[in-house]
Amino acid sequence: MSEGPVRPRKSRSRSKPQSNYSATRRLMLKTKLLRKAESLLEKEKEQKRIERDNALNERAPPLKLSGLSVQELQELCKDLHHKIDIVDEVRYDLSIKVARNDMEIQSLHQKIFELKGKMKRPKLKRVKKSADDVLGAMTDNKLMKTDFKANLKTVKKEEEKKEEVTDWRKNVEAMSGMEGRKKIFDAGQ
Repeated sequence: MSEGPVRPRKSRSRSKPQSNYSATRRLMLKTKLLRKAESLLEKEKEQKRIERDNALNERAPPLKLSGLSVQELQELCKDLHHKIDIVDEVRYDLSIKVARNDMEIQSLHQKIFELKGKMKRPKLKRVKKSADDVLGAMTDNKLMKTDFKANLKTVKKEEEKKEEVTDWRKNVEAMSGMEGRKKIFDAGQ
């Protein structure tokens, strides 16, 4: 078997394949494409405007108000109001149908997801557990629970000094004057 001439492999380290066109040629082609696209968009807008004008002229011909009497103008207004009411009713009915169909489509999508079993599950946070927590979760939780009051630190309350309550009338004479105020001041310190 004779193998043909061996061609050197192209290096795969390049990230972009090299283009056959120069940068100026690519720029010129790009600008031509953009100009062509812009002209096509302008033609499309003009075509849509012409179609809209034709549809409006066909559905609602221009009003001829010149030479009409007051009675004929009133009849024309009544006729236009009647047509507006009919169009509003049809528009309202169609909007209700669209809303109902949207709700039905949404419920059918929900049923499809339920049947496929591809429900969106919320992302859960990872929680690190110590070995004691894992053992506690594995064993019966009722046995592991203890009275939480036993775990609380006990605080010794200082007994408040209770002043003896005596009859205030006996104490009034002793506290009167400067000596009484001095006793209160000394008791405060």
